[in-house]
Amino acid sequence: MKLLYRSSIRNLSLLTVTVSMLFACGGNNDSSATGWKINEEGNGGFEAVTDYQEQETGPGLVFIEGGAFTMGRVQDDVMHDWNNSPTKIHVRSFYMDETEVTNVSYREYLYWLKRVFPPSEDQYKYIHSSALPDTLVWRNRLGANEVFVDNYLRHPAYNFYPVVGVNWIQATKFANWRTDRVNEKILIDRGIIRDDVNKMKNDGGTEAIIYGESHFTTDRYIKDPNSVFGDNKDIYGKGLPDISPSSDVKADDGGFEGRHVVMEDGIILPKYRLPTEAEWEFSALALIGNREFNTIKGRKKFPWNGKSAKSQSKRTKGDLLANFKAGRGDYKGIAGWSNDGADITNQVKSYPPNDYGLYDMAGNVSEWVADVYRPVIDGDANDFSYYRGNVFTRDSVDADGHIVTVTEDAIEYDTLSNGKLIPRELPGDIAKVNVNDKDTYMRPNYNKSNNVNYNDGDKESSADYATDNSKDEKKKNMYNSPEYKYKTDDNGKPKYDTSKRTSLINDKVRVYKGGSWADRVYWLDPAQRRYMNQDMSSNAVGFRCAMDRVGSQVVDARKAY
Repeated sequence: MKLLYRSSIRNLSLLTVTVSMLFACGGNNDSSATGWKINEEGNGGFEAVTDYQEQETGPGLVFIEGGAFTMGRVQDDVMHDWNNSPTKIHVRSFYMDETEVTNVSYREYLYWLKRVFPPSEDQYKYIHSSALPDTLVWRNRLGANEVFVDNYLRHPAYNFYPVVGVNWIQATKFANWRTDRVNEKILIDRGIIRDDVNKMKNDGGTEAIIYGESHFTTDRYIKDPNSVFGDNKDIYGKGLPDISPSSDVKADDGGFEGRHVVMEDGIILPKYRLPTEAEWEFSALALIGNREFNTIKGRKKFPWNGKSAKSQSKRTKGDLLANFKAGRGDYKGIAGWSNDGADITNQVKSYPPNDYGLYDMAGNVSEWVADVYRPVIDGDANDFSYYRGNVFTRDSVDADGHIVTVTEDAIEYDTLSNGKLIPRELPGDIAKVNVNDKDTYMRPNYNKSNNVNYNDGDKESSADYATDNSKDEKKKNMYNSPEYKYKTDDNGKPKYDTSKRTSLINDKVRVYKGGSWADRVYWLDPAQRRYMNQDMSSNAVGFRCAMDRVGSQVVDARKAY
């Protein structure tokens, strides 16, 4: 009876809260601010989604409920890097890819680039090649690895193996492309974009509509939907109901009725991106599996519980729980009794997931994260959603106030340290510019665009700040690192930076986390940190994507009653 009574009290409390919320919000159609009805055509037509539940989970993603955790060292620092000191950080809830991005998924991206921006045309000739993984990362001076150079990326035997040879810049551009394709599919499924969009031809009947500048981008659709698909209105199906009495046209020349989706509808998903270092480490540890009411019991050395990387179950006792190098010359154990089932990478989902349902957060491949590397995580400066690497931009706007898009004759390329060209934005993307002094005037939270070296590498944090009166931001000596710029000598041969340097750390080195198939067990600790220049790649480094969670930070709230 006591349990029944307690349950009744709880249900009554929930009912009271629900009724109170309804009165506070004024019901579904009454504004709590003015009392005027909303979502009514005869009352001005102001629309608001009043029955929104929660964010949909994008393809391939797993929900990660955030919270507080201690980011940093959980075992001995045998490398003596002193770069992962414990720091208490709060991580917001977000979504993470269930597995690393695979070869077949990356080839889908490459195929799309080749179809939309044919390399045979001069204005597009560098776009597809700039996204190609470096398959030569498999070569070794004393190794017979040509089989991987020729087959790893494209052979179907490796379809669901993690893609490697991808640098940080390429991984970021893949995430941007994925955002647009996922949101385009959402609009197709709702009938707003025709489902035969990829078969449609221009008026001449020879050239596909999805071509060059006319491809779909999320940003351009939200800000100017009529500019997408080369102003071809036939590509749209039927929009959402339009209750605004101020609409001049209910159907345009292409027969499109209603209105386009706007951000306020909650239909468009946030962007796919690389996870921050804090997010990656938090989701790899998966401390939620050790939660008891509002306390975390014990500490984790790996994404699984226990101090060993070997299985303790009777059926699989002794098998490795991840794909890593067990010892010198030992990549998978002896013939007939493989301890991890793979010598190089392995197919995703080959090992047990952690308590968030994420696979291979230790072993298989290390993974790029978004952050620029610094030896110290500055939790004193910020302990909420920590991330180093912010470069604040805004949309480029012309003299008439119109958004500027990148055209095929105005593609800007960056030259990587190996001399290869990579486009800053694709044709059809909205051009971005760094925020300036006018944009940041009187802002207390930031005062410039590039904040990568804030409080660690900028002039204010240098040793000679008090005596240096120069305004030159480059005149600092905290990190005397090589210049990763492609230069040639008089004979056209690459010219390397031969100056005396004291550090490899600069504003273009990015963190990668987790151990790989080529690493010892020490690197499986999620707190371990390594870095590499953002335009370099490896046969042991891949990546996975993340996505922000908007709105409520919990899906299944658990309370200690």
